[in-house]
Amino acid sequence: MARTQFAAMLPLFLLLAALCGTASGASHPHPLDPLSPAEITAVRSAVLASPLVAARPLTFHYVGLDEPDKPDVLAYAARHSATRRRMVEPDALPRRAFVIARAGRASHELRVDVTNSSSPSVLSHAVHAAGPGFPTLTLEEQFDAVALPPKYAPFVESVRRRGVAMDDVLCAVFPVGWFGGEASASKRVAKMLCFVAGGTANFYARPIEGVTMVVDLDEMAIVEYRDRVRYPVPKAEGTDYRAGKAGAPLAGPEPAPGVVVQPEGSSGVHIDGHVVRWANWEFHVGFDMRAGTVMSLASVLDPDTGVRRRVLYRGFVSEVFVPYMDPVEEWYYRTFLDAGEYGLGLWAFPLQPGTDCPSNAAYFDGYYAGQDGKPVHNENMICVFERYAGDVAWRHTEAGFPGQLITEVRPDVTLVVRMVVSAGNYDYILDWEFKTSGSIRFVVSLTGLLEVKGTPYTHADQIKADAHGTLVAENTLAIYHDHYVTYHLDLDVDGTTNSFVKNFITTKRNSGNPTTGGAPTPRRSYWTVRREVAETEADGRVDIDSKPGDLLFVNPGKKTRMGNEAGYRLVSSGATAASVLAADDFPQRRASYSRTQVWVTPYNRSEKWAPGVYADQSTGEDGLAVWSARNRRIRNEDIVLWYTLGLHHIPYQEDFPVMPTLSGAFELRPSNFFERNPILRARVPSDGAHSQNCSCSVR
Repeated sequence: MARTQFAAMLPLFLLLAALCGTASGASHPHPLDPLSPAEITAVRSAVLASPLVAARPLTFHYVGLDEPDKPDVLAYAARHSATRRRMVEPDALPRRAFVIARAGRASHELRVDVTNSSSPSVLSHAVHAAGPGFPTLTLEEQFDAVALPPKYAPFVESVRRRGVAMDDVLCAVFPVGWFGGEASASKRVAKMLCFVAGGTANFYARPIEGVTMVVDLDEMAIVEYRDRVRYPVPKAEGTDYRAGKAGAPLAGPEPAPGVVVQPEGSSGVHIDGHVVRWANWEFHVGFDMRAGTVMSLASVLDPDTGVRRRVLYRGFVSEVFVPYMDPVEEWYYRTFLDAGEYGLGLWAFPLQPGTDCPSNAAYFDGYYAGQDGKPVHNENMICVFERYAGDVAWRHTEAGFPGQLITEVRPDVTLVVRMVVSAGNYDYILDWEFKTSGSIRFVVSLTGLLEVKGTPYTHADQIKADAHGTLVAENTLAIYHDHYVTYHLDLDVDGTTNSFVKNFITTKRNSGNPTTGGAPTPRRSYWTVRREVAETEADGRVDIDSKPGDLLFVNPGKKTRMGNEAGYRLVSSGATAASVLAADDFPQRRASYSRTQVWVTPYNRSEKWAPGVYADQSTGEDGLAVWSARNRRIRNEDIVLWYTLGLHHIPYQEDFPVMPTLSGAFELRPSNFFERNPILRARVPSDGAHSQNCSCSVR
């Protein structure tokens, strides 16, 4: 349910209270709504009561919506659109949950019917015993694991030899990855690294370098230990980022504080349960403990026909692959799959009103299942707000008429849906930005803390060999690494039957002959477009930096009056790095999809997670690259875009101790989808009619 933070904004509060009251009175949930606390409780009850999983203890690692079949959801959405005008609810679809639980050293998959949460039932059960990989780590088992080192005598001695007080030590759990061997015989283990938290909140800046522990997560015991090398622990001074701890305030002038003023209120944003309606957009906001924000049924209103036309069926972040580039024993395995190993939704903490999101934001809370299966409430997990940053939607000044100057300008107001994931040391700000022009912009912003290595170096001149990173402070190396954020986007451009088109820019010589495209002029060359329609998945893999051109998703059955196919095109805005690891390197085999930014596959409800369902200790035997290798047909089919936004991160001193935000983005932009500019007739704003960002003088 959405809630609004405000200061003396009573009219807006009353509006949203009315909307929330209406939503809460609905007779049944939307079929794509995330599981409610009552439904999560019902899932727990059914699983624990089922004779299909008798072993104990039983721990819940994933509980999420088992979404209905896509045709059923689309039929429901069509009925809902038709009946909403008559204030009648369409018939409900079954509510089901997909569960991954651990018991008896095996991963159990269960599907649970919670349509009637008072009498849930287990519909199916399977055991993932022989296949590679394990489910997401729970928060509780990580907390249990990090409680082990202070009681482990060899570690206590290692800490003593370094002159560190045990009370200042804090440890964290790191997945081990996979580096060959028989995956089915592997144990569910993780590595633990420890840090000195005394004197700073930035404990990542003070690693106890050289010490590695392996913990068996099923036995909850340390099973391997090594203290290989001893380096100085970096000092605490200059590492804290907290207000009042980071030093004196900045010297010199600072920008005045800003506030958001909406003279006409924010009644343009309507929230009904998990459905958001704003300007010409309507979409559903959901939540998943692995993916985080899940966006569904995004449709845009055609200004000429008054008809809503679907653009996106379902979209979410499928995986975040972060490999570090130091091959030594304490670092080689740091090749994180943040969504599959940790869970993006589990590490999405409450957003801070007024700083993470502006004062005009509305908020969605989230619920997920804890290790014991009970619902956990996370407040202010997603925010929704209108943004006006002084940008221009369109404009033109015409000075060609003698004695007359014509200027037309329309401001660009957008709607942002935001979640922040604090996955260990990094913070990912994940924005979905909806524009009245029909575009959807996806923005990934990185900030947070660098993961650093203890070193004897105190000056860059001392480094004579490859240090695999940048010396950002005394005894502190920030290691080179990558960030690959992979989106799963089930596009439905004006329907489910779509094709993937590659419009490549090709240079031509001027032949001088009009029959071959030339002309009898001095011009020697020009470029034109070579159109290719992808037939199979092999054609749907594209390195977007290899050739200039446009990549489009079109509906061949829907055309404009000019005869052009209705479509949306992919527009990259930087952050197009692809992995350069060797193809036979083990981390690359687990995340082989990261070598190419664009993959297009036919829709399959079970194909959600780019590295496969079981990411922890996965081997690359499941996932996007394996599915795509089937080379299925993608022309005139229901197709899915997988897009990876990538960054090679060479750290610099300005990134320490906390990194200023660095962003990358891409956009889905209408291309012959409308008959003309859809915001041509946008209202001319009167003075003060739009949202304003005001700077207030503080005296």
